[in-house]
Amino acid sequence: MRRRTALRTAVMAAGLATTLAISVTSGLSAQAQDSAVSVRLLAFNDLHGSLEPPPGVRSQVEHADGSLVPAGGAAYLAAYVAQLRGQATRSLLYSVGDNWGSSSLESAMFHDEPTVQLLNRMGVDASAIGNHELDEGYTEFRRMQTGGCHPVDGCRFGNTFAGANFPLLAANMEFDDGVPATLPFTVDYVEGIPVGVIATMPADTATMVTPEGVGGLRFTDELTAVDRTADLLDFFGVRAIVLLLHKGAEPVADNGPNSCEVTSGPARDLALRASPKVDVIFTADSHQQYNCSFPDPMGNPRVMMQGASHGRIVSVVDVSIDRTTRDVLRDRASAFNQVVTHDIPPDPDVQALADSATAQASRIGAARVASLSGDLTRDEASSGESTLGNVVADAQLAAGSGYGAQVALTNPGGLREDLLRGVDGAVTYGQTYAAQPFGNTLEVLTVTGAVLKAALEQQFQPRGDGTVTERILAPSRSLTYALNRSAIVGERISDLQVNGEPVDPARPYRVAVNKFLADGGDGFDAFRTRTEAVHSGCDLDALTTYLGANSPVAAPNIDRITVVG
Repeated sequence: MRRRTALRTAVMAAGLATTLAISVTSGLSAQAQDSAVSVRLLAFNDLHGSLEPPPGVRSQVEHADGSLVPAGGAAYLAAYVAQLRGQATRSLLYSVGDNWGSSSLESAMFHDEPTVQLLNRMGVDASAIGNHELDEGYTEFRRMQTGGCHPVDGCRFGNTFAGANFPLLAANMEFDDGVPATLPFTVDYVEGIPVGVIATMPADTATMVTPEGVGGLRFTDELTAVDRTADLLDFFGVRAIVLLLHKGAEPVADNGPNSCEVTSGPARDLALRASPKVDVIFTADSHQQYNCSFPDPMGNPRVMMQGASHGRIVSVVDVSIDRTTRDVLRDRASAFNQVVTHDIPPDPDVQALADSATAQASRIGAARVASLSGDLTRDEASSGESTLGNVVADAQLAAGSGYGAQVALTNPGGLREDLLRGVDGAVTYGQTYAAQPFGNTLEVLTVTGAVLKAALEQQFQPRGDGTVTERILAPSRSLTYALNRSAIVGERISDLQVNGEPVDPARPYRVAVNKFLADGGDGFDAFRTRTEAVHSGCDLDALTTYLGANSPVAAPNIDRITVVG
């Protein structure tokens, strides 16, 4: 109860501080100054602990002409941020969440403390909380925020850990009793003018994180939280407001970092409906690049943009704030996405930080696990299968076979990087970790054939706007079925077989899944209807063991799901 009282007090104190500060600075407009203050707003998103330039498909950015340029890396990100801030007299720097979680080995090995140090050195003014900040639970999130050594491993990247020097925000994260679980907003001052920033997490965060990670928490509707908090800021006299929305759009085409091919989806819908008191919207989570302007509910233009992921882009909005009204002059805003290329000198201090973390992690990460005779990628066939997904499912089936597993299924969101052949076909522990960084336990469940089919039908989940979210689970080689996307939701799976035999709806089957799925993650709550659940190790251990036992590993066929419509 003490932590909740402290947080409630902190939220009230933030509002009180805003009120007091406004009363002190309100006389500045009478001074002989320019009629508007220029402010540069910068944001990045979905860093995921990427201290080194990201590997694989996330190592580049595609320009409008189709050309690809290498991008990302903490030292280059810091250098570009410094350059962009140096070009403006006044600037504010934001992160839109998922700073850590699903992190690269050089950060995750040290409980992401190097990433927090990076953000502190870059001078982040405020950050949204993404769903991945809760991967290790609320208590660990609070440690990252306030500092202190890890309760089990201690401080592994230094003798102490001071935590974040900036506020981590979510206006829609509450404890079960409705008390705010963190600050909903913060306010910075530019020449005495308050600039407020609101942040929200996905309302469905509880389905994206293990139950242990979100125990005692609830996540409310984003739009309601944004409008409520914008009204509160406005009441306190804060007229210039930025939204850090940890929800992103999926463009229908990619025509470069500054295109806007966003036609529908929850992020665009929120941008159209959110309070007109919000002036600029930075988004995250979808790892896409776009630079859009949509009308707010009053018909005024409003920027909504996102900068890919893993430190590859810095989103920039230059705004002018009227000194008298203290509001953003929307018609004078300009925005662009700056690609973090490698053609400027990297920040030497941040490079030293990254080099230190990488060197310490490489002793483990460089160990050879197996050989590949072909790359294993997350590239999806028309069925939704991928070579990496199928191998991971086969590995989990092998790990669960001693507990009677007949089938294994794994979620595509748990696969974070491709496994690409190195010298002599080598694949390292660092690569396998990057591919499966969550450390999920595996469980072998007993479900009926009817429940197994119901779980597969949940690969298609209707949304409120009439569209359907599709998440195809990677199947082990023992499972085959036909998929008809033109059928109605709930009747798209047919000819379901296990080891070549038709599935009997009444018969029990042993199915290996990670704990995230076993607990109903990603909306697969059919798996909760099970019996005889037993642990069968860790997903990463299952993968490395399987690769080693079957080396050299070839890319499997993509033929377990037959598309019939």
